[in-house]
Amino acid sequence: MESEKLDGKGAQTRALVLETALGMFRTKGYAKTTMRAIAAEAGVSLGSAYYYFASKDELVLELYRESVTEQRAVATEALAGLTGLGERLRAALHAGIDALTPYHAFGGAFVGSALPPDSAVNPFGGPSREVRENAVELFNEVVQGAKVPQFLRTQLPELLWLGYMGVVLFWVYDRSEGQRRTRTLIDGAAPLIAKLVGFSRLPVVKPLVEEALALKARVQP
Repeated sequence: MESEKLDGKGAQTRALVLETALGMFRTKGYAKTTMRAIAAEAGVSLGSAYYYFASKDELVLELYRESVTEQRAVATEALAGLTGLGERLRAALHAGIDALTPYHAFGGAFVGSALPPDSAVNPFGGPSREVRENAVELFNEVVQGAKVPQFLRTQLPELLWLGYMGVVLFWVYDRSEGQRRTRTLIDGAAPLIAKLVGFSRLPVVKPLVEEALALKARVQP
């Protein structure tokens, strides 16, 4: 349920339930936080909590939605004036990790809840399609502002998003202080990806890239 479809009081209640849930996820852990406990902490009825969010998975989906919105806002500002693909990609990836950082403590539980194919928070599933498209659109902005071979421009944003999903998974299990290793990965991977994209222009490399893109198209649902 989108907050803009609610009246003022309904939107406030929905926001309260979400804020309360995220706070409890941080302090008590995802597994130990129940919808009943969230409702009690927020001071609303259990029925009201379920009215706005049918399950904890829907709360996580909303967190995913908000993190992508924040990532796009921060990244769009950071992209201004950047022209190289590597530096633009680096800015977008760091913005994503910045948005997720407050929730690192229970990131592993979120990954567990996202694994089932029919989960509302599976990043490749139907319920998360709108959020996924919003995230891919950010990487489209990254690509459109840089020099990228024309034959790659259409599919590269989704490929970069898939790469970002890999970075997020690395971040979830990164126990270094401040997830320093994840930041190092981003700083090293972004320029490397940009170089590989540049190499795709070469006559000896382009056919291989096109073959890989064709395979991706055949296996996609």
